[in-house]
Amino acid sequence: MLAIDGSTVTATLAEYAAGTDFESLPAHIRERAKLVILDELASGYFGAACPAGRLAARYVAGQSAAGEALVLRTGHRTSAEFAALANGTAGHADEIDGAHVVGGHPGATLVHAAAAMAQSRRSSGADLINAVVLGYDVGTRLIDACGGTFRLKDTFHLHADFLHAVGAAAACARLLGLDARGIANAMALATFRANGLCALFRENDHISKAFCNGQYASAGVGAALMAKAGLEGVADVIGERHGLLDAWGTDDGRERAVQGLGTAFGISGGNFKFLRAGYPIHAATEAALAIMHEHDRDHEAVRSVLVGMPANARRVVDGRAMHNICLQDMLAVALLHDGIRLSESYFPGVESDPAFARIRERITLRTDPDLQREQPNGRGAVVTIAFADGTTATRRVDHPRGHSLRGEPTWADLAGKWRDALPGTGTDAWVSSAASLEAAGDVAPFLELFGADAPLS
Repeated sequence: MLAIDGSTVTATLAEYAAGTDFESLPAHIRERAKLVILDELASGYFGAACPAGRLAARYVAGQSAAGEALVLRTGHRTSAEFAALANGTAGHADEIDGAHVVGGHPGATLVHAAAAMAQSRRSSGADLINAVVLGYDVGTRLIDACGGTFRLKDTFHLHADFLHAVGAAAACARLLGLDARGIANAMALATFRANGLCALFRENDHISKAFCNGQYASAGVGAALMAKAGLEGVADVIGERHGLLDAWGTDDGRERAVQGLGTAFGISGGNFKFLRAGYPIHAATEAALAIMHEHDRDHEAVRSVLVGMPANARRVVDGRAMHNICLQDMLAVALLHDGIRLSESYFPGVESDPAFARIRERITLRTDPDLQREQPNGRGAVVTIAFADGTTATRRVDHPRGHSLRGEPTWADLAGKWRDALPGTGTDAWVSSAASLEAAGDVAPFLELFGADAPLS
């Protein structure tokens, strides 16, 4: 039987996980978690109507599984594991879900894994909040202990979000009431079930990129259920020889994986999106539109647009085949339409507009030396627009709207986001129910608010 040695990295995380509860969470962390849960569930509802979300829902509908958890926006019920797969995929189907300061999209994995498990167990709202906070604590620490998103990509060719499967396993195991040994087993089992090569970013559409988050959510749910059934894993899968940190960790990875547990909460670094675009595009769009409004110009007056950002951010969005993670495509849309509206899909229709092509070819992206020095892994941008009359204007945005370093979003902010994205949907009920989620003795009625709307076909 797997033994827990409190001196190991895995044991430290597992024992911490087993002792977490809602009552011990600071008030501001509880509130942030509720905002995150609302935003990620709404992102899943939104993405369920997108190609990746529809395909994932169609796939799980074809599987024979107990109807214990909801597939968002379909009314279909399936196992917690399959629901997490479909909902996690839908959650990242169209770049509207949250990001994080360590990089990636933890919520699409962590929230949908925990929600599916909580619904299947009829867990309380307080327990769901605690599980989501725990999942962020584990997943984001492991990515940080491996040097962050870009080190995992550049050195090992790995999509860092796969480590959120380990966080999801811890969160789901906590919802199942497993002890530290069981949680350690679940984390070990999750490492066998999740991985992702960064070749996925070369796809033309946003299918594999979304599916990975669903796969990681499903892996976390499945690993927790396997641990509950008695399956075991190596005692210290994180710190063991040939374990996670031995494979990918930094020299100080063991310390980074556990430091600040219970005081520095990973969910604090969560970033909210208010545009349907890859996160490095947001600051540039905000800066460019501020210039246009301040100078009262329209797109016809633009002669050139120079965008500077840190090198890592630039690589994510420079000339990408996927429109919604391509800065040139999305900034051209923003300048042409005076913004990127959440309720509108611009591609492929906008590509036939000659004005779009003219604006796009005037956009140049470069590495900004100041941002590179000051925030090499940041999401800031400096935009300079030259106008046809010979004047120029520059605007720098260090942190786009919704970034954790810019300030906490409010319930009104998220209500406005989802009213814009999903007009005619019961978003006010989502907001009011999420705001009092800790009072729910059973999360199922809350999750049912995100139920049937679209057919599976």
